[in-house]
Amino acid sequence: MIAARCGSYLAVELGRGLGGGIVECGTRRPLWLPYVEVDQIGEHTERARQLGARVLLEPREGPAGWRSVVSMPQAGEIALWQPKR
Repeated sequence: MIAARCGSYLAVELGRGLGGGIVECGTRRPLWLPYVEVDQIGEHTERARQLGARVLLEPREGPAGWRSVVSMPQAGEIALWQPKR
């Protein structure tokens, strides 16, 4: 269990690394946020913006890597993830 700004974060390890996580936060509705691993978080976030996505969270560094969140009305939200190596 890791302390996070919006509550606690439970990391799930599946073999050789992080496989997922559950975070406690004050949303008004249940939220499922799939993550997609990318090699260059800034470039992929900007490419999503160019394709018409709204950037809900600009690239941000965390303990294990960088993430951003993008949204398209017809496709929902996804998080882009670049792990630290």
